Amino acid sequence: MLRHHKAILKLGLPIAVGQLGVIIMGFADTMMVGRYSTEALAASSFVNSVFNLVVFLLMGYSYGLTPLIGSLFGRGCKPQAGTTLGSAVVCNLLFALLLMAVMGWGYTQLHHMGQPDEIMPLVRPYYLAVWASVPFLALFNALRQFTDGITETRTAMWALLTGNGLNILGNWLLIYGIGPFPELGLLGAGLSTLCSRVVMAVILLAVLLGRKHYAAYRRGLTRQCFGRASLLHINRQSLPIALQMGMESGAFAFSGIMAGWVSAIDLAAFQVMLTIGTLGFLFYYSFGAGLSIRVSVFYGQRNWAALRQTTRAGCHILLGMAVISSLVFVCLGRQLVGLFSTDVAVCALSLSLIPPLVLYQLGDAMQICFANALRGTSQVMSMMWIAFVSYIVVNLPVGYVLAFPMRLGSWGLFVAFSCGLFTAASLFYAGYRAVLRKSMAVGA
Repeated sequence: MLRHHKAILKLGLPIAVGQLGVIIMGFADTMMVGRYSTEALAASSFVNSVFNLVVFLLMGYSYGLTPLIGSLFGRGCKPQAGTTLGSAVVCNLLFALLLMAVMGWGYTQLHHMGQPDEIMPLVRPYYLAVWASVPFLALFNALRQFTDGITETRTAMWALLTGNGLNILGNWLLIYGIGPFPELGLLGAGLSTLCSRVVMAVILLAVLLGRKHYAAYRRGLTRQCFGRASLLHINRQSLPIALQMGMESGAFAFSGIMAGWVSAIDLAAFQVMLTIGTLGFLFYYSFGAGLSIRVSVFYGQRNWAALRQTTRAGCHILLGMAVISSLVFVCLGRQLVGLFSTDVAVCALSLSLIPPLVLYQLGDAMQICFANALRGTSQVMSMMWIAFVSYIVVNLPVGYVLAFPMRLGSWGLFVAFSCGLFTAASLFYAGYRAVLRKSMAVGA
């Protein structure tokens, strides 16, 4: 049993280090923008809440590749893995273009979204900068899931750290206008995000095309990449996960929009606490991804005993992380909030949101654990229906009722997250158990 704990930690640690870079980047963005002005912080909160839906749709869509690559890697089928990657890159870029079209239409509707008038001049240019980065993020995601699927999780880690370092440097130079660089405020943060995503995609593409180690995969890279059957296969595997993560993110994104209906202060505090909350979420997802890779390999080998032990080990690891995250939020909450804003009202409201933030950590960790275990089996169709029930049917209505009729504001929105996440954890666990029983029964 202990060897499964070690294997998940070994796979997940480089992902976690890379995600730590994402956390630091999110902290740096929010901190630098928040210290620039409260209006800029509120504007970035709105745009990030909207685009987080796109980010998680893209991330979820790329996650469909991991079990496919992991299963082929487990059987030693490298050229076939290369072919699958080629099809996945095409599918991910097409999906990104579709989302860009939707978000382009959304740009024309910004004035109908009920946000404070004073932040709209800041929202528009920042929105366009983030919008332009979408295809580069999609390419990076696809390449990252490939390298993760062949258990080389350090490759994406270094690309993430490099890109995030450049983003923080760009923020410093362009938000405040250091040296010869113009003072662009929030737009500077958007341009830095765009540049960092371009760099990360280029790094992984150069590694894949240039290193001899990947020669066996490159031989299959262009075979049938545009074939209708291969593209449909990737889409069937990827779309349910994208919709699952999109609905989860959508609940958070629409909750952010609802926070803006309360006040600009609530919107700014909501962004601060969501950013702090990523400390737990991204670590859970890092080791959840390690769990998914291990499950996909054992599923491809039909090693049911090892698969069950791996899932149990992943559950132990994520439960421990939920406890650690909760302790960090309770003990260091005041210091963390102080990093992002000097506005007394924003800080006071943010601190009041720590208890509901802690409340949902266990549900978040467990839904990530069993969602990734289910994803590793490639039996993913049920994931979007579980997400629909948990986040659309449960989370959003509860959040609205608590925030407005019951007048709890942002506090009510955060309490509602627990309702959705605990529902998702229970349903993903049931789905994973059902898939495992069926697979064992038919020998699939």
